[in-house]
Amino acid sequence: MKLNIDTTGKTFTVTKGVEEKKDQNDRQKFDRITKEPLWTVQVMALDETGGEMINVTLAGNAMPKINVGQIVVPVELEAMPWATNGRNGVAFRAKSLNVQAAGKAA
Repeated sequence: MKLNIDTTGKTFTVTKGVEEKKDQNDRQKFDRITKEPLWTVQVMALDETGGEMINVTLAGNAMPKINVGQIVVPVELEAMPWATNGRNGVAFRAKSLNVQAAGKAA
């Protein structure tokens, strides 16, 4: 199940640079449908209740041009709960992370 996240009133700041999303054999993963390479970006999601670090997966043939410290706006951010071998969590994926123009409020 994929859950769409309303990002209204939230600020997302890049806290770790873009990296290849790797499989258990340390090879870059690819989207099952589009066959595009997958990338991961760590961001801090912040609203009036506090902040949380999340890793957002993106698909694309080129590495996204995003730098640490930039404020970004996720496009079509989804949360996907998962459970495997007694472990569970939530994976996040977005169509893109658009860099917010300097001085512009979210």
